[in-house]
Amino acid sequence: MSAVIRLYDTLSRKVVELRLRTPGEVSIYVCGPTVYDVPHLGHARTALTYDVLCRYLRWRGLAVRVVSNITDVDDNIIARAAEAGSTEEQVAARFTEIYVNEMTALGVAEPDERPHATGYISEMIEFVQELLDRGVAYVIDGAGVYFDVDRYPDYGRLPHRRPDELRDSAGARVAVDERKRDPLDFALWKAAKPGEPDWESPWMSGRPGWHIECVAMSLGLLGDGFDLHGGGSDLIFPHHENERAEAEAAGHRFAGLWMHSAMVNVGGEKMAKSAGNFRTLADVLALHDPRSLRLAMLQAHYRSTMEIDESVLAGAAAGIGRLDAFARRVGAIGAVDAPARTEDTDAARGAFAEAMDNDMGTPGAVGVVFELLRKGNVALDRGETGAAAAALDTVCELGGALGLRLGAAAVHAEATLEASPAGTPSEAPAPCPSSGAGAADEGIQQRVDERQAARSARDYATADRIRAGLADDGVELEDTPTGTIWRRVR
Repeated sequence: MSAVIRLYDTLSRKVVELRLRTPGEVSIYVCGPTVYDVPHLGHARTALTYDVLCRYLRWRGLAVRVVSNITDVDDNIIARAAEAGSTEEQVAARFTEIYVNEMTALGVAEPDERPHATGYISEMIEFVQELLDRGVAYVIDGAGVYFDVDRYPDYGRLPHRRPDELRDSAGARVAVDERKRDPLDFALWKAAKPGEPDWESPWMSGRPGWHIECVAMSLGLLGDGFDLHGGGSDLIFPHHENERAEAEAAGHRFAGLWMHSAMVNVGGEKMAKSAGNFRTLADVLALHDPRSLRLAMLQAHYRSTMEIDESVLAGAAAGIGRLDAFARRVGAIGAVDAPARTEDTDAARGAFAEAMDNDMGTPGAVGVVFELLRKGNVALDRGETGAAAAALDTVCELGGALGLRLGAAAVHAEATLEASPAGTPSEAPAPCPSSGAGAADEGIQQRVDERQAARSARDYATADRIRAGLADDGVELEDTPTGTIWRRVR
């Protein structure tokens, strides 16, 4: 097993060792949603990326504290409230609830802290004043307080572009105002407009700029020099670069490592409302097992733009079916005195850690899980039930580190991994149901048992009729040396 965990750092453009501020403890800030609409697949991929990162770090025995915010004051929220004839608070509350519920359905664990921007207004005002006192910000009467990019020589290093290159496209990403000293200068505090939410400040009544929110929340909850800042790659500029500029210009050590997940394509194009391929997360979860979407995303490296379509989801669903079928097949043999470890399970744990330690290589890690599943099935075919049961325990353990659970009843369940010494993987397997626990699954199992009884009585006509009925209901049977297992095929 590798000695260090390495991740790609956007700032250095290198895969580097994850160096911790405090040994054995990881502090992570992940940019959360601006809550003015329902979540889409891009939101799902971002949340899932850092969910998997945290699960894996915990599997490695590290104590993880993750903060992921809610931006609940924003131009889009104000516009949606006006459109709906409601208040900004109502819009934010509604879409926050939807976001949290849908991420839970996807199996994304709650962060340790989920701060709301409106809860940190006083901290933001103090931070803006600090920048003014240092001479890296200025006030425009009637407009707001702005960050002076020219006073921060390191500006542009996160997106790896010079300020003059960024100025050429500033109008598309940064608000245009001829009163600004530089087109790249950005708002720290915005003057109030009629009908908009506002707060009193030393300069004028108004509301915070977007970037200052995350600086106040991340440093306020995690402290200077926290270990990792994450988000989608679309946030590198201007959001994350402006956060970095604000924090460092004020004299604070900011994130030790910058991590970004890539975008999602639907129909060959980046998913966006303007492209007409804006697919909501709810659309997908209504038609597919959430585990299939998770597996599909795990099979692509987090830094690679991924394509999601029905064929990708169907392939992932087949993989989930194989996992569940293996669990049912081992469950069919009953209690087994299984060894805690075998040569195959030790090798799998080592290969899994090696893949994940190398920039969170989930495609390779998923491959390790399915290779161990294959070996477990071979062991069952040979009558080596102890080895098969040990393989299942390890498949569940490693799957739990990826947020993948086996068994229909475990779709929304959280993996339970016991803590282990820092730097070593947990030896406690994730709970791994061997068959579905719902009423529908119990009904299927009863029909399977009736078919088996008919076969034992040589009543093959009844057995065939039951099998055909199950096939009509989308259930496929497989007769194995250790009994009959079933899987849903639709």
